[in-house]
Amino acid sequence: MNLRQLRTVEPDIHGSSLSSAIRERMVLAKKRFHANDNISDFLAVGELDGLLDEVEEKIQGVLDSLVIDTVHDHNTQSTARRVAKMYLHEIFKGRYLPQPPIAEFPNAERLNELMIVGPITVRSACSHHFCPVIGKVWIGVLPNQNTTVIGLSKYARLTEWVMGRPQIQEEAVVQLADLIQSKTLPDGLAIVMEATHFCMGWRGVKDMDSKMINSVMRGAFLTDMTLRREFLALITK
Repeated sequence: MNLRQLRTVEPDIHGSSLSSAIRERMVLAKKRFHANDNISDFLAVGELDGLLDEVEEKIQGVLDSLVIDTVHDHNTQSTARRVAKMYLHEIFKGRYLPQPPIAEFPNAERLNELMIVGPITVRSACSHHFCPVIGKVWIGVLPNQNTTVIGLSKYARLTEWVMGRPQIQEEAVVQLADLIQSKTLPDGLAIVMEATHFCMGWRGVKDMDSKMINSVMRGAFLTDMTLRREFLALITK
């Protein structure tokens, strides 16, 4: 069954929801739909609006279960809709929107020196508690004559797209590295992310001072320690 056919799968006779129909398409296509996966290929035109209505209804149920009077409390009368919009159109939009268009150019000047982009501000949310993850990312690229060149702003757009999903930082950095490597085909790629996790500062141990730093090193950054040191020294200045 091709994607066009999958997009026409309707809710089953038991009256299941739009989200159930979308999940069914992905199951039939043997595609996973984890929190940090992009599922835009399985959304038909207009279905994101339908999901918005469904999520609003479910959020309203959560508010009701929290014993919040959204009828008489003017502060929460529209909270369910606002939260649904926030999840689908803002903080998790990287799940539902296709990859942003990226202009690509040949490496006409045969650039082969280290290039660093960053710090790029990261706004994400942990998939354990849906608490904010706020931080910065640095990207180092060692191009070769066959490397595809993309604009500096496009690194930020790709980063925002990947991070705009419920994420675990360790997985997010690998996911971003896979995407940039596939787009640029460099001799070396390095990514470092430093972030504060509100699941530690807002709940749990309530420590807002702790940060998590992790990295992915590929190609020349794994074999050339001088290059690796140069990258790490430049991003810590």
